Amino acid sequence: MSNWNDKLQLFDSIVETCPEFERKGKSMIYCSANGYMFALLNKAGEIGVRLSKPSQEAFKAKHNTTEYKSYGAVMKDYVLIPDSLLTNTVLMTELFTESYNYVMTLKPK
Repeated sequence: MSNWNDKLQLFDSIVETCPEFERKGKSMIYCSANGYMFALLNKAGEIGVRLSKPSQEAFKAKHNTTEYKSYGAVMKDYVLIPDSLLTNTVLMTELFTESYNYVMTLKPK
């Protein structure tokens, strides 16, 4: 998956499998709940999700990835989803759902 529009379609298709939330934004694509963003598609076409500290560390180790950056800034609590995982719809849906569930445990903004 090489271009931004393909990644946007993928992002939207994942969100469609998750009835708890919806995609927001026109140029900055994201999902949010409880006052927190939890899934992002940046201008470089990279997708990141917000996870608890233990889940972040486990995900980074298992998938050999790093923290997520958007517009040059490291996004706190986010991990970069490697391109190799993007077509695994089941895993992507699980990650988006885990991310949503995580922000729902945080104090509402």
